[in-house]
Amino acid sequence: MKTATLPPIRVAPDFRQELEGVLEEGETLSQFVESAVRSVVEKRKNQAEFVRRGIAAIQETQRTGLGIPADQVVARLEAKLNAARQSQVRRSE
Repeated sequence: MKTATLPPIRVAPDFRQELEGVLEEGETLSQFVESAVRSVVEKRKNQAEFVRRGIAAIQETQRTGLGIPADQVVARLEAKLNAARQSQVRRSE
């Protein structure tokens, strides 16, 4: 497969110097930029998949009606938090 080039980018000289200062031994600026771009692409794909699954879960909950109301969830969490706080107070006494 034939390779392609990414567009060149302009950066301030001090940033380029900073960037060159973090390159690993034997690593080129091009390799660093490619690695950074690949990482961001992967992160964005993961974020998009996460959102897609979240929306699907919301739709499934709405369709089935099997969700738990937020006020009940919050009440349970507050009860757990209060119990943990009381336990912490008893240990410190």
